Amino acid sequence: MKIAFVLWMMWAGWGSDLSVAQQTAKDQHKLILLNFSGSDWCGPCIKLKKDVFESTEFQSFAEANLVLVRADFPRLKKNQLAKDQQAKNDALAERYNSDGKFPLTVLLNEQGKVLKEWDGYQPSTTKMLSEIQHFR
Repeated sequence: MKIAFVLWMMWAGWGSDLSVAQQTAKDQHKLILLNFSGSDWCGPCIKLKKDVFESTEFQSFAEANLVLVRADFPRLKKNQLAKDQQAKNDALAERYNSDGKFPLTVLLNEQGKVLKEWDGYQPSTTKMLSEIQHFR
């Protein structure tokens, strides 16, 4: 089940390793969008993923401009991450989400510097993308 989840995340364009994302961002001259999510318990996280991140508008923009990283914190035992991935997500949360907000979406440059944060559900894909474009 864990392997299928990781493969799905990679197929969907979302990675789970910030260091890989930073290298990709540097090589492709893109920004990094880091999303903290509780995929099996956080209603606003699930809604943000469905309404914004899975929209055609977002996916087209992201493909050309962003490297996507999701730090997921599932609660159900059947969805638990591998220990090494959980440790990576915990380290990301310590660095970028010390208040434990869900969802929290963070725009980073290739060095990992925070450029912008969105706290909670974002109802407008267009507005979010416009705000990201400001940093391009």
